[in-house]
Amino acid sequence: MDDHGRSRPTQPTLYVLDTNVLIHDPNALLNFEEHHVAIPMTVLEELDKLKTGKHNVAAECRQAIRLIDSVLAESSPEDVERGVPIPRGKGEAKGRLSILMGRRAGPMACLPDDINDNRIINQLVELRTQHPQERVVLVTKDINMRLKARGCGIAAEDYQTDQLLDDVSLLSQGYHNLPGSFWDNVSKVESRQELGRVWHRVQLSAEMPPFNVNDFVLDEQGFVGWVKAVRDGEVILLDMHQEPLMHQEAWGLKPRDIYQALALFALLEPDIHLVNLTGAAGSGKTILALAAAIEQTMVTKRYRRIIATRSVQGLDEDIGFLPGTEAEKMEPWLGAITDNLEALHMDDHNPHGSVDYILSKVPLQFKSLNYIRGRSFQQSLILIDECQNLTPHQMKTIITRAGSGSKVICLGNLAQIDTPYLSATSSGLTYLSERFKGFNHGVHITLQGVPRSILAEYAESHL
Repeated sequence: MDDHGRSRPTQPTLYVLDTNVLIHDPNALLNFEEHHVAIPMTVLEELDKLKTGKHNVAAECRQAIRLIDSVLAESSPEDVERGVPIPRGKGEAKGRLSILMGRRAGPMACLPDDINDNRIINQLVELRTQHPQERVVLVTKDINMRLKARGCGIAAEDYQTDQLLDDVSLLSQGYHNLPGSFWDNVSKVESRQELGRVWHRVQLSAEMPPFNVNDFVLDEQGFVGWVKAVRDGEVILLDMHQEPLMHQEAWGLKPRDIYQALALFALLEPDIHLVNLTGAAGSGKTILALAAAIEQTMVTKRYRRIIATRSVQGLDEDIGFLPGTEAEKMEPWLGAITDNLEALHMDDHNPHGSVDYILSKVPLQFKSLNYIRGRSFQQSLILIDECQNLTPHQMKTIITRAGSGSKVICLGNLAQIDTPYLSATSSGLTYLSERFKGFNHGVHITLQGVPRSILAEYAESHL
């Protein structure tokens, strides 16, 4: 198998990368092992057009261009067209990188040469005719371009190197609901008390589901356990109690069900540095995160400030045209934050005045995702909404900005992806959930239900 997740073909393979692949992952050309990777001149021209500006796409384009430049370095034009070895750290170079020079459509053209996608496909048709011994594969995130390529007889694939799941239903929910009693499936248990907490060392039967560190275990008898270690059929559990979980409070907000209670516990737990909350619209992701954030900056003073940001399709392109400061530009896109602030204070005499007062007192800063890139935030609570629209590479870029004493809260709904080249399985939110399954300081919770209103609940299930 190569890094791209497919069996190695017997004949030489030329993988041709589309622009959206290099925007999705600027390091994509390194992930094809010993194979030949080619980038059409049309793609370089598109990267060049998109590289200017301060939006996220421009930053990805610049990173991709820098990597291409470092590989090609001082190579001659002939070598660039034939293929330059791709260096891989201290090891030997594996695979080659070449540039497919742009040419007018020849007699073998399959599509009208009027748009860039068609030009690339026509180029590959001609390339395959000239080199029948070489397998040519187009790699693109664009479904329609893959369909057009296949219609012209060119093999086409999605870029799946950072896709860890084939089916989003396999994604961990962060907890396990067990029928009956959890203890019925336990062959051996050793319990001990420490600092007022009860710990269980449990040997599990084969019928039990696989557990990950920081998963929660729930049964129909009201038992709640928090998995703190997993090794060879043995699990270390912290015994939690439903009643104190349900009576937690953050800035006046109490959980409505056990799943919200687990989420609030993780949000308030000092030893948890990453909380990943997913769930349908109205399940309480944003209001829980916001209440916990205000509680920990205004009351317990655990964090110095809240950095709120949001991934919105079109935000980076449009924000520059809005009037005002960065904070004023961001406010229309962060309406969910202010809406939830108002919900937290709806019982106040003047809710709108309360929100204005809180915004003036709470160290809450609205920032664009581009502002976060390249920065390091100390003792901050970083709240990222709409994470389903981030690529895995963008997710890594943002999470690595968390400095000493900081906590990151990621919120998203995989059913509401607005980015054209992302799906539930390739979203950065799915990637994050899978990659952090073994992280001792991270918790993932999928919230249930739509407690927003009876109308919202009906619409969620019937529309």
